Amino acid sequence: MIVSLLIIGILFVLVITTYNRLIRLRNNAREGWSGIDVQLKRRADLVPNLVTTVKGYATHERQLLEEITNLRNQSLLGQTVPDQAKTASELGRSLKRLMFIAEAYPDLKADGNFLKLQQQLSEIEDYLQKSRRYYNGTVRELNIKIESFPSNIIARIFGFAKFDFFALSDESDRMVPEINLS
Repeated sequence: MIVSLLIIGILFVLVITTYNRLIRLRNNAREGWSGIDVQLKRRADLVPNLVTTVKGYATHERQLLEEITNLRNQSLLGQTVPDQAKTASELGRSLKRLMFIAEAYPDLKADGNFLKLQQQLSEIEDYLQKSRRYYNGTVRELNIKIESFPSNIIARIFGFAKFDFFALSDESDRMVPEINLS
């Protein structure tokens, strides 16, 4: 009888500790996503100012500016993690193209507002990269716990689901963007 109660007690403690660990990991992943979301919104908020500044100098780059504006609007919509990652990658590529095009306009490159926007974009991209790493690390830990025995049993009982990684959809996204501030 005492042995049975001891085994039940140990199992009960195991379930509670595993459940609490899964809760902590899930909340860390949500916090990580929140960090990405904040940086994506900061970048989206910067885009209209950047487009307006470039528009004054590069009037014949209209198609790219419209593409950036459309991607910016799309990035503000509620999306799944893979969809958000795809949109973020496309917006990042378009912004890189915009920075390369800006090199052809000496007056634009010298514009104080444009330089400030470039600096802000560079900082946001750095924070975004750090947020992606944190998020993916917390998702990795959560997913391992959800898939590992015996925590997978507890995860299944309490309805814990794996999170998606914030994966880069294009190999060129793995390259560090070059932003010339001179």
